Amino acid sequence: MSYGGDYNPEQWPRDIRLEDIGLMKQAGVNALSVGIFSWSWLEPSEGQYDFDWLDEIMDNLAAAGIKVALATATAAPPAWLVRKHPEILPVTADGTVLGPGSRRHYSPSSSVYRTYAAGITRALAERYKDHPALVLWHVDNELGCHVSEFHGPEDTAAFQAWLARRYGTVDAINEAWGTAFWSQRYGSFEEIRTPGPAPTTLNPTQQLDFARFNSWALVDFYTMLVDVIREVTPDIPATTNFMASSATKALDYFDWAGRMDVVANDHYLVAADPERHIELAFGADLTRGVAGGKPWMLMEHSTSAVNWQPRNMPKLPGEMARNSLAHVARGADAVMFFQWRQSRAGSEKFHSAMVPHGGTDTRVWREVVELGASLQAMDAVHGSRVESRTAIIFDYESWWASELDSHPSTDVKYLDLLRAFHRALFLRGITADFVHPSANLDGYDLILACTLYAVNDADAANIAAAATRGATVLVSYFSGIVDENDAVRLGGYPGAFRDLLGITVEEFHPLPEGAAAAVAGSGVDGSAAGWSGRIWSEHVHLAGAEPLASFTEYPLAGVPALTRNAAGSGSAWYLATFPEAGALDGILGRLLEESGVAAPVVAAPGVELTRRRAADGTGYLFAVNHGTSDASVAASGMELISGTQFTGVLAAGAVAVIAED
Repeated sequence: MSYGGDYNPEQWPRDIRLEDIGLMKQAGVNALSVGIFSWSWLEPSEGQYDFDWLDEIMDNLAAAGIKVALATATAAPPAWLVRKHPEILPVTADGTVLGPGSRRHYSPSSSVYRTYAAGITRALAERYKDHPALVLWHVDNELGCHVSEFHGPEDTAAFQAWLARRYGTVDAINEAWGTAFWSQRYGSFEEIRTPGPAPTTLNPTQQLDFARFNSWALVDFYTMLVDVIREVTPDIPATTNFMASSATKALDYFDWAGRMDVVANDHYLVAADPERHIELAFGADLTRGVAGGKPWMLMEHSTSAVNWQPRNMPKLPGEMARNSLAHVARGADAVMFFQWRQSRAGSEKFHSAMVPHGGTDTRVWREVVELGASLQAMDAVHGSRVESRTAIIFDYESWWASELDSHPSTDVKYLDLLRAFHRALFLRGITADFVHPSANLDGYDLILACTLYAVNDADAANIAAAATRGATVLVSYFSGIVDENDAVRLGGYPGAFRDLLGITVEEFHPLPEGAAAAVAGSGVDGSAAGWSGRIWSEHVHLAGAEPLASFTEYPLAGVPALTRNAAGSGSAWYLATFPEAGALDGILGRLLEESGVAAPVVAAPGVELTRRRAADGTGYLFAVNHGTSDASVAASGMELISGTQFTGVLAAGAVAVIAED
């Protein structure tokens, strides 16, 4: 297991740097990301390089047996470059130029910036290509963070060129965008602008394509830097740190993943969220899904408080270890932090680190050392894969399209129902994989497609085929409504899934703010007990499906709210509202029963369960007790962290990693 974090030695004098080596050995650190924001120190003025300080750092780390993910240093251009070429700065939709004094102040489509970024990257690659510490390239940093849309002149030209490649002809773009509406017809690609301020709502497909373009522009910048690296160090892998979580919408990481030698992710808790450990599981499961089920790197998280939330509370005793090992449980083979030593100055001086301001006589430092020992004890887990028979369909493009303007209800948010089902699975101890709708769905017995508003024909057929071959598939409201161009599928909703589901929706009935739709039927626990839905209802007609629950109030009294349709060897369920928590869990219970999916073992409430399976068949059960009382876990085997036989009881706040008998 790799263990360490971001190391920024340029912030510290030489005596502190030398002290760091001993502390790193004490903590069990074996991997560091180095030089992420060091461009102005590596190249103080144009063409004048100073590598002496970095040479010493790399040599000292190599002597200590610590491996380095060396950064390209391109995440913040130096002041001399901005002064000479202010045209590299990003421009917002309203024409505001975002200036220096912070970070990420460049456009990925700036030809000038790309030239200079390639230059510093090549200089680093040439200097350290044979260095024994170098094992990975850390390309740029958190691409798309802070600024994810670009509207400058070169961005506009790049957008036009991207559209020309995507559509080929202006006639094709007019058809795809539906420009017959509001006289928006274009005569050339040069007439198209990036979507900006306008009298009223903008063309939705233009907005969707601009989102696609911005995601592409950033990964294209990444690819350009990797191409430079490959010329010099063809055998050194490369990655960049994603920000996969419930908060990062702008980048299509499924599209990016194929360009990474290993997937890496940064994840930070929202301290005010009482269920932040469940959001952590969401982010980790999403990262694993993006990685195609392969092990991945946790490139950054925090030892304690961050600095950028309204109220930055510290992590509770033991929470750092629970967070770190929960990521490992869900597929991470590296645990790294921002950062190694807490900064004295700058915007992140109150962001926690492995070595805090208080030094080594602190709880954080003691927990850092303990975590290093724990990771060393569970080295056998490295390379194993997470087991899951449940898939949740996740599509960034559908997220973008479903939340554009001029829709039936602003209350419909792509992640809400999806996260509600993920939470219910988490509380039952069941791990779910997030998968793209085009992914191979073989091996999944339960598949959930929530708010999959935009879907192409091939992906819709892929989901239907999974049901036909025996899976239990649930599709929710506002799914299959439009194609990949955001054009409505005619003939009745949900167009792409009508035949699979055996239903047709005549009309949407979104609910007023705070209102509920009363439902009755046997969809929850086999009884006729009533429950309620929120946000959404609709006029569903049966076309072969059986009703399991129905709305009970005017104007939808008697209209199905939950249906089931036989599909080959499997089944397809349809959910026409957002159930209250108890009802959603009851519906999930029926889906689990039908699909045969269950938790890996029986455990007391409050225990997070995940299993990783090694190539030799060994199962490693991770049990994380998020409660304040000891909890039972029906498992047996060697507990790796303690090196003792697991007793079946997990202490409050503790983590067990059990090599199962």
